[in-house]
Amino acid sequence: MSKQSAFWDDLARDLQDPQFLREYVVESMRIATIDQVVNAIDDARAAAGLSKAELARAIQKEPATIRRLLSSDNPNPTLGTLAEVAAALGLRITVEPISKAERDQITEPLLQGRTADPRKLAHHLDQLRKPKAKVPA
Repeated sequence: MSKQSAFWDDLARDLQDPQFLREYVVESMRIATIDQVVNAIDDARAAAGLSKAELARAIQKEPATIRRLLSSDNPNPTLGTLAEVAAALGLRITVEPISKAERDQITEPLLQGRTADPRKLAHHLDQLRKPKAKVPA
């Protein structure tokens, strides 16, 4: 048995605990959502030809605030900061429904505290958490 297989086996077993399942799903979705928003903001900043310092000045923040937001491996921005930065780039942060397939895969297990296929859920969440490759401009 490989280490990778043992990891997935352990995770699938852990996901049978309703509390662990809920915490894992919520954290996975939090990470994936923040990464997606921050990456979209950074792409818009680059497309606008703005430096991080210029963007910080536009919203009257310290340049370090924007550097941390756009360069950190673990950003944890407030929604207010994201909205301010987005507005400076001509963007708005919105909420959109996830597809029926993802609701079945994510929302139902989250609400019920269980899933019929913990390994499939774990792999799906893992894919959501992986950074998407940027397409060259």
